[in-house]
Amino acid sequence: MLEIVTVLAINAAVILALFVLAWAACVAMRDCTPVDSLWGAGMGVVAISTFLQTGGGTSRRVVLTVICVAWALRLAGYLLWRWRDHGPDRRYVRMMDKAKVERGWNYGYASFRLVFLLQMPLLWLVCLPVQLGQISAEPAELGWIGLAGAALAVFGLIFESVGDWQLVRFRRNPANEGKVMDRGLWRYTRHPNYFGDACVWIGLWLVAAETTPGLFAIVGPAYLVFTLTRWSGMPTVEARMRRRKPEYEDYARRTSPFIPWPPKPSAVA
Repeated sequence: MLEIVTVLAINAAVILALFVLAWAACVAMRDCTPVDSLWGAGMGVVAISTFLQTGGGTSRRVVLTVICVAWALRLAGYLLWRWRDHGPDRRYVRMMDKAKVERGWNYGYASFRLVFLLQMPLLWLVCLPVQLGQISAEPAELGWIGLAGAALAVFGLIFESVGDWQLVRFRRNPANEGKVMDRGLWRYTRHPNYFGDACVWIGLWLVAAETTPGLFAIVGPAYLVFTLTRWSGMPTVEARMRRRKPEYEDYARRTSPFIPWPPKPSAVA
């Protein structure tokens, strides 16, 4: 029990240090957008931190760390590229402007309280599988549940990578200006990136769940799926798309919201 508390506490301190440094940089730039990249990169750092604290050495620890780091590098890299390509995220711009106008908060205080302070504990919570799953050295080898989880996580990583790549290509084509992306994986689910994320973290939990501490890490992926499907993920994106693109309604009617499924016939004659 002491080892669990120690590992989790050290990782919490690591996350705090990362976020404080990132917050200082974002305040200097007057742009909170890079915090999204830190969400991914921070989980990779936590996986490595846990691996070093527990001594590594077992197949389970290696699998959890390698898959998490691969996911973290892909997500952080993609979001950094998107930030440099698209500029500041309008969500954060509006949030900071509103905090200044309505509450009189300066940028540093508003960004820390409304953005960074919230995301720190949530990052720690979501990546519980790669923390608790590495605590116990036994069983060292993956069983069939762990192997299935690793396969699901790799599938999810590939799925969301392909979905993001397809979306970037679609948006790069001037002929698609103002159109709704309904091709490739986006023909079968409105959110390939969110579905892929869910697969990755449910898969990592299955790898972790073959150990007793890891079994209790279910709260991490459960929260992630909730926030992707019911809170700040799909609801936010879909509300924005419906405001901007009238044809999105027909796309939404014929396309599965989350789990990939063959599309229904179009409602538009």
